[in-house]
Amino acid sequence: MGKLLVLAEKPSVGRDIARVLKCDKGGNGFLEGKDYIVTWALGHLVTLADPEAYGANYKQWKLEELPIIPSYFKLVTIKQTSKQYRTVKDLMQRGDVDAIIVATDAGREGELVAGWIIDKAGIKKPIKRLWISSVTDKAILDGFKSLKPGSEFESLKQAAIARQQADWLVGINATRALTTRYNAELSCGRVQTPTLAMIAHREAEIKAFVPEEFYGLELQAEGINWTWKDSKSGSARVFDQGKVEALKKQISQGKVALVKTASKKQYAPPLYDLTELQRDANQIFGFSAKETLGIAQKLYEQHKVLTYPRTDSRYLSSDLSDTLLDRIKAVTIGPYRAVANSLSRSKLNTGNLINDKKVTDHHAIIPTEETAIFPNLSDKERKIFDLVVKRFLAVLSPPCQFEETKMEAKFSGQKFSAGFKRTVDLGYKAIYGEGAEDGKVTRLQEGSPLTGANVRVTKGKTSPPPYLNEGTLLSAMENPTAFLTGSDKELAKTLVQTGGIGTVATRADIIEKLYGKFFVEKIGQDIRMTAKGKQLLELVPEELKSPALTGTWEKKLRDIESKTLKPAKFIEEIKAYTKKNIENIKASDATFKHDNLTTTRCPQCNDFMLSVNGKRGKMLVCQNRECKTKKMISQTTNARCPNCHKKLELRGEGDKQMFSCVCGHREKMSTFKQRKAEGSKQGNKRDVQRYLREQDKQQDEPMNDAFAALSGLFK
Repeated sequence: MGKLLVLAEKPSVGRDIARVLKCDKGGNGFLEGKDYIVTWALGHLVTLADPEAYGANYKQWKLEELPIIPSYFKLVTIKQTSKQYRTVKDLMQRGDVDAIIVATDAGREGELVAGWIIDKAGIKKPIKRLWISSVTDKAILDGFKSLKPGSEFESLKQAAIARQQADWLVGINATRALTTRYNAELSCGRVQTPTLAMIAHREAEIKAFVPEEFYGLELQAEGINWTWKDSKSGSARVFDQGKVEALKKQISQGKVALVKTASKKQYAPPLYDLTELQRDANQIFGFSAKETLGIAQKLYEQHKVLTYPRTDSRYLSSDLSDTLLDRIKAVTIGPYRAVANSLSRSKLNTGNLINDKKVTDHHAIIPTEETAIFPNLSDKERKIFDLVVKRFLAVLSPPCQFEETKMEAKFSGQKFSAGFKRTVDLGYKAIYGEGAEDGKVTRLQEGSPLTGANVRVTKGKTSPPPYLNEGTLLSAMENPTAFLTGSDKELAKTLVQTGGIGTVATRADIIEKLYGKFFVEKIGQDIRMTAKGKQLLELVPEELKSPALTGTWEKKLRDIESKTLKPAKFIEEIKAYTKKNIENIKASDATFKHDNLTTTRCPQCNDFMLSVNGKRGKMLVCQNRECKTKKMISQTTNARCPNCHKKLELRGEGDKQMFSCVCGHREKMSTFKQRKAEGSKQGNKRDVQRYLREQDKQQDEPMNDAFAALSGLFK
């Protein structure tokens, strides 16, 4: 009997599997044992070929050569990881390897990573599938006991391939057409363009908003604040000041019309999926969506204290019920000890936790059975871990119980209402350190007279909707129905069912690409459109701006997964759609104008440079779309001002670099280094060097432009 080859998606996961399977013989890109060989990809090793692979005429970007519609799609190895591909291919072809166990991430993208490697290598050996959501020893062992036939996941792979090919057709062609037609670095895609359109839509709402003054009535009687409600609409606001003033004059004595006290329960919100975790991390800590995903991924892969983070489910499957006590035991540490101990001795509240129907490819993000070692976690890792653990414990905890009292009174025929809550048992809220609401216990009864009322007119102004930030933009991407034009209820339903536009795994990258291409900029926590982004939306085909396109695509991809739609039929539709897009772009008489052109010449090609606000600060970028030269002018750093402790801005280059603060503080880089080095802790010197290396890394990062690697670019 030969050996089984296990293909993981990343080296860290591969090494974990190898250790569990006792594969301790080291190889170049693999580990081998008695019965198993474990190797790994480095993310994608194989991708769709660039247009030039279909003809030398596509090497240069020419409008007349579009659209590019291959009769079949070629696969190529990614140059940077070609060595590992050869290693994996050689292992697959080894005579003593009887079968391959696919152990890439359990989902559509993971299926594609392995599927393309196997297809490119031309392997015809039997395939089995390891489908696990965490990489603890127990999860790996349990997974190997219940391997599934690879054929069960063929339709998932076909859906993934169809999505990649569709993105290639639409993205490559539209990006080349826009870039060459308007001689500017422009790009579009089925997710990034509707996302940009949603940001623009919100800005248009804010710009068109006209504030209105509104009025209301409040009175005090028996020590209670009563608020007037319109008897017809139930609203506490009116926009006619004269009406309110007239009502005020009518108010005299009144009496209580209703006193109703009810016992109520409030349960903890559901467990985290990735989007909800990214939203909370952005709102509470200011983390970007991509940053949160990276931290959660590290807690999953390296520290093994969280389950797989790229999930869109907020529930657990019933087969995890028996693991809950082990997970509680694992978090019986530090600030969670008291709650975890209490839960381990009580009957668990799993009613809002277990729901097989609401679990998709992966269950919600929860702690694993491994105990976290706090000193090994960074500050940011602790914060994300804390969010997940507290939510996990909260969902298992009893609900918050309170008494809610609602009262109504009539004054001169007008309706007034009041109410308050009194906490009976904090329940899960104690985990978050929330205090109890000590509501009054009223002695008023229905029919009780109310005298000595002190009436006053209240007023305020309506507010525009807020600008989108990364947290609210993620919410909009997850449920974009508010940004749909028209009233197609079926399409809106489809978008909700398919999880909106993008996926939990790709949304963070989409937002980063919008920054990287300078279609948007960050002002405080708000995301704002740039002139380049606004012009792009005027130039792209109308259908590409709407979330409806992605909703339609995703529905068809799920049909491919369920084998009710053939991939070839879907791709033929995409080819026809692509041809129509290119015809529209070619026929357009619109123009594009750089409004941020400077008088600074590019040191490489001598073209004038553009002034842009990047996510990290201000920079100059060459306007020549074939030249990638950039020059940082200033950037907001993580270094803090010694006076007011706000983040310092770094300007200049080399020895002339200067830190500055809004409070007026200034210091040269040499002074900054000296100040940090003289700190009381030895660690400060390392912090300075690490900080400086990070700044250098940011300076050297390549631009996210229309010529970047194709993998994921046009989503």
